Amino acid sequence: MDRDGKERPTVSEREVLVSAEGLKKLETELEHLKTVRRAEVAERIKQAREFGDISENAEYDYAKNEQGLIEARIQSIENMLRNARVVDGSQEDSSRVHLGSQVRVRDEQAQEEEEYVVVGSAEADPVKNRISIESPVGRALLGAQAGDKVEVVVPMGRLQLTVVTVN
Repeated sequence: MDRDGKERPTVSEREVLVSAEGLKKLETELEHLKTVRRAEVAERIKQAREFGDISENAEYDYAKNEQGLIEARIQSIENMLRNARVVDGSQEDSSRVHLGSQVRVRDEQAQEEEEYVVVGSAEADPVKNRISIESPVGRALLGAQAGDKVEVVVPMGRLQLTVVTVN
């Protein structure tokens, strides 16, 4: 329950906002996991069993752990796809930050600029500057336009960001 006493949707029930490109990537990854990775790991488990006693067989343990990770990822992607809502950013006001926007911001404390693509949580990849609309920075930027200043509470304190451009 949330603070207002309302039922909160579980992770598996929560709507997942995704671009058409992100949806395609998830579907491709799921297909690869089911058809290629499952078979590879099953073969490794089979080979490891042939080594004999599985109670002290590191290869077997490693393959079984990997199998568990693959199955968990498959389940996660299936849940995301079941709850996916494809958002087409082309219908949005292009002067304001929305899902799919490419936005350049200036960190006022560090006097540095950074460029982000605002994406759904399923597509987020901070290393590639793809930030989720559910992240603190993503939430703060939603709806902002060039020239707007936003304040973001992050684990290391507060960021003062100025939106430089929105594409």
